[in-house]
Amino acid sequence: MTTLFSQNSYEPLASRLRPQSLNEIVGQEHLTEGKGPLGVMRKSGQLSSLILWGPPGCGKTTLARLLAKTSDLEFEPISAIESGVADLKKVFERAQERKKMGRGTLLFVDEIHRFNRTQQDSFLPHVENGTVILIGATTENPSFELNSALLSRTQVLVLRRLESSHLEILYQRAQSYLEKELPLDVAGRALLYAMADGDGRALYNMIEVLSQLPSRPILSVEDLTQVLSRRAPLYDKNKEGHYNLISALHKSLRGSDPDAALYWFARMLEGGEDPLYIARRLIRFASEDVGLSDPQALIQTIAATEAYERLGSPEGELSIAQAVLYLATAPKSNAVYKAYNRARKSAKETGSFMPPKIILNAPTKLMRGEGYGEGYIYDHDTKESFSGQNYFPDEMKRQEFYSPPQRGFEREIKKRLDYWARLRSSLSTKI
Repeated sequence: MTTLFSQNSYEPLASRLRPQSLNEIVGQEHLTEGKGPLGVMRKSGQLSSLILWGPPGCGKTTLARLLAKTSDLEFEPISAIESGVADLKKVFERAQERKKMGRGTLLFVDEIHRFNRTQQDSFLPHVENGTVILIGATTENPSFELNSALLSRTQVLVLRRLESSHLEILYQRAQSYLEKELPLDVAGRALLYAMADGDGRALYNMIEVLSQLPSRPILSVEDLTQVLSRRAPLYDKNKEGHYNLISALHKSLRGSDPDAALYWFARMLEGGEDPLYIARRLIRFASEDVGLSDPQALIQTIAATEAYERLGSPEGELSIAQAVLYLATAPKSNAVYKAYNRARKSAKETGSFMPPKIILNAPTKLMRGEGYGEGYIYDHDTKESFSGQNYFPDEMKRQEFYSPPQRGFEREIKKRLDYWARLRSSLSTKI
């Protein structure tokens, strides 16, 4: 009896519905049609080595198979997770034998970013001399995961996440193939596409589960969520997804968009990010992008961090969400950040200059004899509690590192600085 779990007979629906031509691939028309790189290669009959970069379930493996088929090349698929140097050596030996017989080889390496630098280097001579056409598939940014020598010998093609309209096409193909209507209405299909999260393979897997149910009654949204498990969001806390989402959060905050900021904050939490990592980034943001335009920003973010440390999850995340909203709606200023960088640059250039003796303490007779502290004016003893003395090294001209903008609390700070500047100027003319 054939069952769903019979290893010798069962073939996943995603495999059975794999496209048989480039025209059947959905969502990647920017590559396969017209002047797209694959369309051009198909017309010219010249296939070059490629790196296919895109999320899971967008068609990377299918594209490689079809390119081998249309180019009349022997298809040699390997997985970087399961293969090592010995496996690569055997593949190259077979490819060399085919080359002697006048037949080419398309070597498809799934998860190519899993190979280390030495393994990646082993491809180079075989790609250069035409022993293999290499097509590597990766979900990670090739700029970070593949060495420059390999990248210089390949063309990187970016595959896109499948949209709902693409998933609808796959859904209709599946229904036609199964010769059966699935128990979903428009709302159910919309939820199904959201659960697939741009992954065509995940969609087919869920359709396969639904195909075991009768076409009636129509499943409610609640029933559908019980039957299926939502696909985990794409997020790797140690890879590009991590940096992309924290960048999106940071820039949404800087752009004063509280709704977008909350969305990216929630996305990171759903992906399993450590809330304390996000809290630390918010503390940095409070100084870098808000600064003294709202001095409470730093206090709020530190308080949110401490609240999370006391409450833990899930209650503590609300405190961090409050900090996200506070930062997003706060006036923005990078004046502190810019002042700090200017001061550091100046310090590196003038690092050996001594402070002026007038502001140095003179605890010993020798130091007093050298003029330490001589002429120092105690600011609180002056009429305006401001002496206007020079506190920069004698060898330096006075510098202006901090220039607050006319917004938020820094508007008041600028008034003070301008007032002190006028006092300093008037005091210097009296000397």
